[in-house]
Amino acid sequence: MTRSTQRIEPVENDVKAPENTICPSDCLLRASDVEALPRERFVHQHNAAAIRHTVCLTDALGFEDMGLHMVRLEPGDLSSEHHYHEEDEEFVYILTGRAQAFIGDETFEVGPGDLMMFPKNSPAHHMRNESDAVVTYLVGGTRAPIDICNYPKKALRQFRVHGQREFVREADVRRLDRR
Repeated sequence: MTRSTQRIEPVENDVKAPENTICPSDCLLRASDVEALPRERFVHQHNAAAIRHTVCLTDALGFEDMGLHMVRLEPGDLSSEHHYHEEDEEFVYILTGRAQAFIGDETFEVGPGDLMMFPKNSPAHHMRNESDAVVTYLVGGTRAPIDICNYPKKALRQFRVHGQREFVREADVRRLDRR
């Protein structure tokens, strides 16, 4: 295969790139900034044993389509109710400590440097801190405008539509015929 040496000239047009209005320093969170962010104790709406202490990193920088949280999981606590998303994708990256990760019907011990990634419709998952030490991790993912989160062990389906959440029991879901 031979490479062409013909030079391609740029085309002049009236299309201008949008002006960047974000200051470069607004794209950086220093460790001291992260330390100053509010911490939230979050108890899962479908499982009172799922308690996590969370710092939202992306809201501080104005993100809308992606979320990133630094989470502390105390000994004995669960990260969430066993779940999977139909539209959102998420990941978990362990920073410190060891936990049991329940993915589908399998259990894995995870520790510092381990990464779990869950594309749309991946196996249901959650973690439990069975150690005597705190587990810290980053959890992040997409924030689709509409998502369906399924909780198979509770037989629940939760809908998030533009920030509003509602859930139904799977037994109450009625399929409509298309005609």
